[in-house]
Amino acid sequence: MTPTGTPAPRLARDFLRLPLAHRGLHDRAQGRPENSLAAFRAAIEAGFGIELDVQPSADGRAMVFHDETLDRLTARKGPVAALPAEELGRIPLSGGEEGIPTLAQVLALVAGRVPLLIEIKDQSGSLGPGQRSGQGPDAGRLEAAVAAELADYDGPVAVMSFNPHSMARLQDLAPGVARGLVTCDFAADDWPGVDPADLAALRGIPDLARVGGSFISHDVRDLDAPAVARIAGAGHDILCWTVRSAAQEGRARDHAQGITFEGYTPAVP
Repeated sequence: MTPTGTPAPRLARDFLRLPLAHRGLHDRAQGRPENSLAAFRAAIEAGFGIELDVQPSADGRAMVFHDETLDRLTARKGPVAALPAEELGRIPLSGGEEGIPTLAQVLALVAGRVPLLIEIKDQSGSLGPGQRSGQGPDAGRLEAAVAAELADYDGPVAVMSFNPHSMARLQDLAPGVARGLVTCDFAADDWPGVDPADLAALRGIPDLARVGGSFISHDVRDLDAPAVARIAGAGHDILCWTVRSAAQEGRARDHAQGITFEGYTPAVP
């Protein structure tokens, strides 16, 4: 339940029925980089749902891009957040011909045809409120941009983040959109700069009810964690990331109702 006592919005059932293509149905060899319009077109054509990531531009637009910096995925270097959306859109993604898309462009492309799962990337560096995601003059800037784009979207969509404060903000900004947490074992080696005490707390997934969440997307390698069983027992939906083979999918479905996949082609019901 949310703090107001109203039920948290549930995932549309297609999120559980259809496998979700991780960052789209990407394949650089086929000219479809991750989080590209080409990868999203391919996912739609194949009948898969889509999982994607958003980062902020310098002018406050939600850009569909995984990393904080341009270095790995383009020929440019430096922070994504240092450039305006128009310039980012002119930077070709490596292995493709198109630039970095805005969330608005992706929403127009998908147009409700398949479920869309949006991960809001942590802006604090600490999985806490931080300067940009919970305090200070830019508080909730990325969350506000996502909420504005989703206000008139008609189709199955959900938002999630590793940072519970991000979802708490979305609870205020877009209360009708299904919210969830991205979760894992929060091993210290994977989260440099995050307080070990915070990692220990996050491992128990204590914030789902507080942020009005109705699902988690958990690391496929840790699905037998007691916290996952507790969340499932409370009636929440369990998704997982990132499944990379049919055999791994079979094991994952012992615990999870929905999967995010890449590197193989799962069956479409």
